[in-house]
Amino acid sequence: MFATGIGYDVHCLVEGRPLVLGGVTFDYPLGLEGHSDADVLCHAIADAILGAAGEPDIGHLFPNTDESIRGISSLEILRRVRAVLDERGHVLNTIDSTLIAEAPKIGPHLMAMKENIAGALGLPPGHVGIKATTNEKLGFLGRGEGIAAMAVAAIERQ
Repeated sequence: MFATGIGYDVHCLVEGRPLVLGGVTFDYPLGLEGHSDADVLCHAIADAILGAAGEPDIGHLFPNTDESIRGISSLEILRRVRAVLDERGHVLNTIDSTLIAEAPKIGPHLMAMKENIAGALGLPPGHVGIKATTNEKLGFLGRGEGIAAMAVAAIERQ
């Protein structure tokens, strides 16, 4: 049986943290606030995969009350989510995702992000879609107060 899942994540931008998106650290004066590295792209993808598998979201698997995972790389979260799929015999087919941010420019880093995510999930890079858009200066995203991501995952359930 084929199944799809949808993921969404958003974090606010703050001073004093690195900005990590798709496993790439950006040269940017603000970073995303969170318990892990706050990589919204990886978090949205993880939730999409878990949703397709009928599993709880990453907040259940990686709660912000668990000090042992404070600062964890979100690529490691993706590896662990992939392990959940493998344990259940599910096959991950494709990922598609969109980052929503006024800044920084995402385009120059898309290929590195795609390769990082594909590597963490054991997929060919061509099976991972990443796009970027702005919020046209509307709302908190448009004011540059945060970054959001949406993702869809397609799996074959066994």
